[in-house]
Amino acid sequence: MAKLPKKFQFIDLSDYGRPAGQWIAKRFQYTSVTPIHVTTMFFITGFIAIGFMLNEYYITAAFFIILKSILDAADGELSRLKNTPSYVGRYYDSIADILLNFCFLSAFCYLSEASVTQMLLAFICIQMQGTVFNYYYVILRHSVDGDSTSRIIEDCAPTAFKGESQNMVNIFYKIYNILYISFDKVMYYMDRNARYSPPFPKWFMTLVSIYGLGFQLLIMAFMLVFKLHEFVIPFFIIYSVFIFVIVGLRILFLKPQ
Repeated sequence: MAKLPKKFQFIDLSDYGRPAGQWIAKRFQYTSVTPIHVTTMFFITGFIAIGFMLNEYYITAAFFIILKSILDAADGELSRLKNTPSYVGRYYDSIADILLNFCFLSAFCYLSEASVTQMLLAFICIQMQGTVFNYYYVILRHSVDGDSTSRIIEDCAPTAFKGESQNMVNIFYKIYNILYISFDKVMYYMDRNARYSPPFPKWFMTLVSIYGLGFQLLIMAFMLVFKLHEFVIPFFIIYSVFIFVIVGLRILFLKPQ
């Protein structure tokens, strides 16, 4: 099940794991496995990848990084197949992603000559990149009546969906807010008028998808396979320059009507 109506679907370079994720979700559709279980699977898979990285099994680590991306797609697919939207699941997914990103970059720091300061800068860059993609993607979904589990402005805890605890939603929202609020605020102030634009064209969203988490992980996996792990941290720092290109394109050519 797609997050966007067919008319507005675009080539998402970060979403290569979706077909395999859909296959996995269909296997679990009529079982007791929940989307939360699948999110936990990708969280564990990420740490397995890190374990192989630290032991210099780079190709195997790359495999588990890609598997993590596939499972990351599967949890949302399973939620839509079971018709069980969940804010707890949405926040848990994002919390797991940011923790894994930090651990991935820590592992690359250990394997290279990068300093802790460079690693922290790369972490900030990689999270800001992901925020750019998520910001425009969520705006598009809301503007065309697509999936609305994610909100454009996460300024308060949402009302729990039927079947989930409001208390748990509040707890997970607070954790999410602590981890993401600074990135969300920076993006909002960089391009606060984006939500008033007409639906973004496909070419723009495909361009923005270079900052999707799946594509970021694909780059990491590629660099591991070719033993370029020492360049991962500087690469993601430099890669952030396109943030200003993307935001500039939106402001200059996709103005609100």
